[in-house]
Amino acid sequence: MANKKLRLGQYMISPFVNFLLVLGCIAYNLETNSGTSVLEMVAAFKKASGKKIPIKLCPRRPGDAIGVYASTEKTQKELGWKAKYGIAEMCRD
Repeated sequence: MANKKLRLGQYMISPFVNFLLVLGCIAYNLETNSGTSVLEMVAAFKKASGKKIPIKLCPRRPGDAIGVYASTEKTQKELGWKAKYGIAEMCRD
């Protein structure tokens, strides 16, 4: 499936995730519970791989979110899951 996104109200949901939710599947956020910017993620991948990652900084597009955060409260409560590693360790592994 193409990596396109559908605008649903204020939220952006990939068509695949939306398809799973329509089928009654449950969605869980699996993350570190601390915000990571795109530039921080690129820097972590660069450090872990030892390779240069070309980037192009562009202005925000109309409608782009300034920040997006996800809570892992549901994941912790229902599955007992919590991230053990930070972004640097995850990129390295």
